[in-house]
Amino acid sequence: MLANVATVTVVDGIDQIKRYDRRRTVDIEIELNGIPLGDVDESVYNLPSMKQLPPGIYTTQVGDAELMVELMSGFAVAMGTGVLCIFVVLVLLFKDFMQPVTILAALVLSVPGAILSLFLAQKAFSMPAMLGLIMLMGVATKNSILLVEYAIKARAEMGMARFEALVDAGKKRARPIVMTTFAMGGGMLPIALGLGVDPSFRSPMAIAVIGGLITSTFLSLIVIPVIFTYVDDLRLWGIRFFARLRHR
Repeated sequence: MLANVATVTVVDGIDQIKRYDRRRTVDIEIELNGIPLGDVDESVYNLPSMKQLPPGIYTTQVGDAELMVELMSGFAVAMGTGVLCIFVVLVLLFKDFMQPVTILAALVLSVPGAILSLFLAQKAFSMPAMLGLIMLMGVATKNSILLVEYAIKARAEMGMARFEALVDAGKKRARPIVMTTFAMGGGMLPIALGLGVDPSFRSPMAIAVIGGLITSTFLSLIVIPVIFTYVDDLRLWGIRFFARLRHR
């Protein structure tokens, strides 16, 4: 009989044992209730009990928290790859390594507007917002290409001075740049206002795109010509420097 080899008692216990990475684990699931996952994660790790865990017990992130970490690293790789591909295409287009740097400066000008718009709308920097930044890369680069390409063509084909070429490029390319901004911003506006299916997911993407377009449009018309001037001065200095080295 079982009583001859063991003492049988009725006690409370777990009905199953869960493991993660071959270690026994306890899962804690919570409902975010509209609060950003990053804020909840920070609040949990600031709890005194989480800061003083017993020996042999540690925490790890699974589920949405684990996906968020993977998403951030994947987003950095995607942005870096995208910028590198754009740079390669621009080098092939302009046959120059310096002027593509001027065009890529438009990407930096668009990011503050996207982040500021998310802050004003009280939206978290989530996965849809990251997708919006990737979409923003193409439009911001295109606006900068319109300016730089026309300035280079005006100097080469029309014999204009650099300052005159930049002023003429700003006058003649401002209209298509503004039209692109209004067209894309108008298309994103219903999504930003939360109209349609699943507004909580797509709204941050539209808000980031609209905010980035606004800052990129106005700052590109002012800052890109200035950067073009400095980059062109650096290019001319490099040409003169290497020419002096060859004559020695």
